Amino acid sequence: MDGNGRIGRLLVPLFLYEKRILSEPVFYLSAYLEAHRDEYEQGLRVLSGLDSWNQWILFFLRAIESQAEENAAKARDIQTLYESLKRTILDLTRSQYAVPLLDAMFAKPIFRSSELFDRPEMPSQPAVTHMLNQLKEAGVLTLVREAAGRRPQVLMLEKLLSIAEGREVRLPAVAQVPA
Repeated sequence: MDGNGRIGRLLVPLFLYEKRILSEPVFYLSAYLEAHRDEYEQGLRVLSGLDSWNQWILFFLRAIESQAEENAAKARDIQTLYESLKRTILDLTRSQYAVPLLDAMFAKPIFRSSELFDRPEMPSQPAVTHMLNQLKEAGVLTLVREAAGRRPQVLMLEKLLSIAEGREVRLPAVAQVPA
């Protein structure tokens, strides 16, 4: 309730990173601990003797193993999505800029269309706009906010976000996102 749990969960990936077990501090246990909240809280409450510490360590190792398996599955799913979308976008756009566009969308799956216009690997603004429209029409991209005046449209690579979140990410057809 006081935030100590969140701080502790943040320290785990930082510790593993500092010990060079992780190449980046991006390993979070919160989903597992939330799913096993009763066991987690009970384990914390009874920490007093050697046996309770052994039980706690075993619980924590199961959490790490489970989360590692989930993360590996997500990474495989993201790689599969990337390869599938690469073929799809190449077929739809028939453009030499399809892969750089896909890379930009994977780097930032919710983006303003204008963010792509000045990228050195992108073609002209009309060409980028045409490709984005093709991807919207094909259902690859979801429109989050319509363009209005000088405000660019906001688009989302929904399939990537759904994999990353571990659940279906859906927005209403056109939502209002603050500028």
